[in-house]
Amino acid sequence: MTTRTGRRLAAVLLGPAAALLAFAAPAAAAPAGGRPDADVSVGRLVLDPTEHGYRGSLPITVTNRGPADTYFSVTIVEPVAGSIGNLSPDSACGFQGLRDNRRVVDCMVPGPELRPGERRSFTVAFRALTTPRAVAMIATGGEVSVNVGDGNPAIGDAESFAARFRSTGGSLRNPVPYVQDTEARAGISTAGAARLVRQEDGSYQGRLPVTVRWAGDAAHDLLFVDATTLPPGVQIWGTDPQDLPSFFTNFVVPGGRLMAGEERSFDVLLRAEPGTVPGELGGATFQLATQWDGNLVSDADPADNTASFTVTAVD
Repeated sequence: MTTRTGRRLAAVLLGPAAALLAFAAPAAAAPAGGRPDADVSVGRLVLDPTEHGYRGSLPITVTNRGPADTYFSVTIVEPVAGSIGNLSPDSACGFQGLRDNRRVVDCMVPGPELRPGERRSFTVAFRALTTPRAVAMIATGGEVSVNVGDGNPAIGDAESFAARFRSTGGSLRNPVPYVQDTEARAGISTAGAARLVRQEDGSYQGRLPVTVRWAGDAAHDLLFVDATTLPPGVQIWGTDPQDLPSFFTNFVVPGGRLMAGEERSFDVLLRAEPGTVPGELGGATFQLATQWDGNLVSDADPADNTASFTVTAVD
């Protein structure tokens, strides 16, 4: 629905590969000398099941109803927390916090200024990292509004939209409400012991195999681990593979966001300073946590968020 009386949600369906910049026939321009004005309309967001959750694209069209060439932006509220992706064609976007735990994102309308009466279309990608189900589902609460691109207040035209999950059998009929987890369901385990070997510079280095498990579909940006205890002189030296920096006492779980039911194994690299006396260096403990939009997410079972191991240095 739209905030303007009489407007209806467009019934256009684009597949997830849609990535076209379209210019339709110009609409009637507003009289000269008026304020910037624009309309926004959206099609349907259909999320199709894949081997890695659900994917789909939302078509959006912005029309310049003002008297002059103008840049516009759109504010998008995602219907499923953590699902919004990039615009196609690409355009700059920025996060604006959360609404009911769902992201609010501001994006410039792709391309140059819109001429009076010009209509421009683009798509926004969405991905929901939840296990595909045999029934159709629906999540409401999505919204797109249009703003003047130079930072002026919102113009006010907005349309709501829902995310429709296609069943694994291909149906969209009789959808049940999609209910997303609000608590993380994460766990961590280690090999239990790390063996550090003396290097040419006198330091000791070694690897600790670690496995992180993720169940459910709570919104998250990343999982990270703090070493709440480490033997004196021992530091975290990275992960293998590594895609984000480590900081001596903590690291980000490599590989980005996790799919419901995913288990991810990697090595944590450990280092002891030169001058360390060989032998048993002591015990260490890792604490796993989940982060969403800069905030910690509570875990449904915190008991499996910690893992302990011992560290030994050998010549």
